[in-house]
Amino acid sequence: MVVGVLTLELLLQEADSLKGKRKVLKSLLERLKHRFNISVAEVGRQDNWKYSTVGISAVSGDMAHMQRVLASVVRFVENHNGVEVLDVHEELL
Repeated sequence: MVVGVLTLELLLQEADSLKGKRKVLKSLLERLKHRFNISVAEVGRQDNWKYSTVGISAVSGDMAHMQRVLASVVRFVENHNGVEVLDVHEELL
């Protein structure tokens, strides 16, 4: 069993308030959950409306599959309108 963990530091360019941040993040997180069948949550910078730290985890029986899934998640977030990925930290356990 392989557990993959991603931590993404995000800049939310379209957010102009905490309410705007929630709108952008909720949309992104829901799309990630449904598209990739992963667990995802905001895990840091909740009080800053321009930045967010998002934690993502997934489980697989195959290391190569897990690496592909995590790479796909990062690409998906990078291509999401109004979101810029500032840093990516990946762990495979």
